[in-house]
Amino acid sequence: MAISFNKRELEKKKEQKRQEKLKRKEERKANGGNTSFEDMIAYVDENGVITSTPPDGANKQKVDIEDIAISTPKKEDIEDPVLNGRVEYFNPDKGYGFIKHTGSTDKYFFHVSSAPASITEGNMVTFELERGPKGMNAVRITLTNKNG
Repeated sequence: MAISFNKRELEKKKEQKRQEKLKRKEERKANGGNTSFEDMIAYVDENGVITSTPPDGANKQKVDIEDIAISTPKKEDIEDPVLNGRVEYFNPDKGYGFIKHTGSTDKYFFHVSSAPASITEGNMVTFELERGPKGMNAVRITLTNKNG
């Protein structure tokens, strides 16, 4: 059975790599007792770069615990508290309805307790928003044009 020249060369290279790896492993074993914990520590500087030197205590900044935000900041609801809209749906028997905001396609739930008694479908209204259990609700509703 004849072995080609390339195959022999590849086998020699593999054996050489195995020998080098074994040599490195033995060197690590021999020097294993000499490494200390301090040699293994890495530090991160104020720019996020990993260094082998500890940070300088003179440049340390004091941070108050109260200044640390541990949650997602709440989104501000709306800059302009008074919005314009039109009553899209109103059921006087059940006492609720929906107002469509004229500045967007958003619709907001409202209860009859926060609307004038004479409100009907098609009325143009001004309203404010308030967070309810299922989303934003229209409150403090006033009629602007009863014809719609």
